[in-house]
Amino acid sequence: MAEDVQKLTEKQVRERLALGDVDMEFLDACRSDSRAGVRRLAGVHDRRQMREEAEQQRLQNILAFERQQAERGYSRIAGVDEVGRGPLAGPVVAACVILPLEDPIQGINDSKQLSPKKREELAEVIRSRALGVGIAPIESQEIDRINIRQASIRAMADAVESCGPAAPDFLLIDAMRLPDLPMPQLSMVHGDERSYLIGAASIVAKVHRDRLMVELDSAYPGYAFASNKGYGTADHMDGLERLGPCDIHRRSFAPVAAYSLPSCRLFLEAIGRASSAAALRVTGERIRDTGTHLTEEERDTLREAYRVRQEQLGGC
Repeated sequence: MAEDVQKLTEKQVRERLALGDVDMEFLDACRSDSRAGVRRLAGVHDRRQMREEAEQQRLQNILAFERQQAERGYSRIAGVDEVGRGPLAGPVVAACVILPLEDPIQGINDSKQLSPKKREELAEVIRSRALGVGIAPIESQEIDRINIRQASIRAMADAVESCGPAAPDFLLIDAMRLPDLPMPQLSMVHGDERSYLIGAASIVAKVHRDRLMVELDSAYPGYAFASNKGYGTADHMDGLERLGPCDIHRRSFAPVAAYSLPSCRLFLEAIGRASSAAALRVTGERIRDTGTHLTEEERDTLREAYRVRQEQLGGC
């Protein structure tokens, strides 16, 4: 076999390695070949093999919970996860995914560990091979009404119920329990890292939500939703400062709530727009009633602006 390697060009060696048409003797010959290019190809092949073996071992590890339930007789085991608890804007989105456990999809992991491109690719593979997929968003207004934890639970339950005509018979859930659903379930802390099916659900939910936020960026320009996906990045906070909250902001979240209050700048503009002494008095009353959050320095600024405008209008 060593002689065969010597007779091959580097291109032919590369093609043989790519096809996997090699044995250990061939690989050993490549590793010790006099040509640096052939030795490099052998090294690339060895590192790729190591990565693939490590990935196969990782997949076996994160399939342990699924196989445990399969051995107990469950045949439609689903992973359930949500994304979007932390953003200041946009919905929280949950996904429920049922996949066959044979021939697992390489690369499935917690969606936060994957690049956007890899998530997109895996989401397509997951959907093509899934026995059932359910996706459910809960919008920001409902999050404000019932709080983010309850919204996440509702989104997960809705995703399970929309998973298809044949409901899951067992649920693996990331860090939550869904008390209103009848099927048995196992809640797992860091489940998107520890469970194959929860990881798959996290990918599907993340890709769906990211696409929604790109669409919402067109509907609500100025906050950079396409890039920040509603999280409180510098460009998002700059948009909040300039424009105030929009319809999809979560007004119960502290950073948004702060911008929901009238700013000193807005009060100054209102004073400047007052067209009569009576209108100015109304503006002053509104500042008194709704400006309790202002600092003492801001109050002094407004008092001075009020006095100047009062003199301009000839009122007292």
